[in-house]
Amino acid sequence: MTAYTQPQRPVLVRAEQAESLQDGATSLITLLADAGDTGGAFTANKATFEKGSPGAPAHFHTKATELFLVLDGTMRILVEDEVHTLEKGDFLSVPPRVPHAFAPAPNSTAELLVVFTPGLHRFDYYRLLERVYRGEATVQEIKDSSQTYDNHYFDSPVWQASLAEAAAYGTSL
Repeated sequence: MTAYTQPQRPVLVRAEQAESLQDGATSLITLLADAGDTGGAFTANKATFEKGSPGAPAHFHTKATELFLVLDGTMRILVEDEVHTLEKGDFLSVPPRVPHAFAPAPNSTAELLVVFTPGLHRFDYYRLLERVYRGEATVQEIKDSSQTYDNHYFDSPVWQASLAEAAAYGTSL
């Protein structure tokens, strides 16, 4: 069990003041609350995906449960070796060490609320993703940060097949 201290004050983030990061050509991460803001209770962001976004590759976390609430659109989410389709309003909880990945469903945009509990200091990880997208950092730096940000990537044939199917579906319309 991970101990944390409760936030000393409520956390209010106004939409117009939230930091947004472009982590790819078709995705945006809006930073809401990091572990330092919440006394370690949680970390939260909003992820916005355009049609065709590759989303997040197959990975797992060792220290936190990741929670997903679909705010808009349709998402495909890998959980272990099964791909689930989630619609607006659907919720999914992924415990530590459970492999997962996510992307918008074929021909769909999507918006997700993503929460980690207990909180992980992840905002610098998202900033690293943006630097890689801009060519200011390397993919190797992401790989090297796996322990720091508790993001452990792996190859998932099931997820690769799902992405290939989505790409084929998108080009056939």
